[in-house]
Amino acid sequence: MDLPTPLLRGTLVKRYKRFMADVTLDDGTTVTAHCPNSGSMLSVQPPGAEVWLSRADNPNRKLKYTWELVRVGDHLVGINTHRPNAIVAEAVAAGAVPALSGYDSVRREVKYGRNSRIDLLLQAPDRSSCYVEVKNVHMKRDPAVPGPAEFPDAVTGRGAKHLEELIDMAAAGHRAVMVFLVQRGDSDRVRIAGDIDPAYFEALGRAVSLGVEVVCLACSVTCERIVVAGPLPLDLDPPPS
Repeated sequence: MDLPTPLLRGTLVKRYKRFMADVTLDDGTTVTAHCPNSGSMLSVQPPGAEVWLSRADNPNRKLKYTWELVRVGDHLVGINTHRPNAIVAEAVAAGAVPALSGYDSVRREVKYGRNSRIDLLLQAPDRSSCYVEVKNVHMKRDPAVPGPAEFPDAVTGRGAKHLEELIDMAAAGHRAVMVFLVQRGDSDRVRIAGDIDPAYFEALGRAVSLGVEVVCLACSVTCERIVVAGPLPLDLDPPPS
């Protein structure tokens, strides 16, 4: 997926009120940007970090800038949680996700379940529908060493609800798939952060036991585009005590 161009580089001053961040651009101007991420952003919001912003063309928008990327060590990390559905949909349509290949139609935000919308609905005449929920993964607690990216970075009751709805789809005879999209290139697997959200850890284990599939995908992230780079393994071991 191509990012809006050109992105503007700056230095993070601080993030606050969850959805706002002050950034000093390279020209010395300090702007307030929209932070499209409702989580804690643990490990990816240190003051002084190099960040990259897109600028909106809409003259009526209150905040003209959106925080897209942050540099952590030698790697860029995508923090915009509005991007993953498009990244995965593009990769599936291009045949870049073998686990989700063989479908003629890729639709987004389709109503289903308990008054919800599924991120992606994959369909083909000769097979069951495939319901795909996509979660953005950006947390890595120690970026200095090889290790896992982790989800979630905060308690997510909404995420547990999505798992229950995927369980319902599996029980009805459809494919139900949870995709963890890692918007960074320095992780060797995905681990569920059960110390942060024990309920989600338990819910995912239950979902897997009831037929929900899990697909973990790494990304290649640059200032121009974010694309799926290949699969990652899932680590479902209990969290360290």
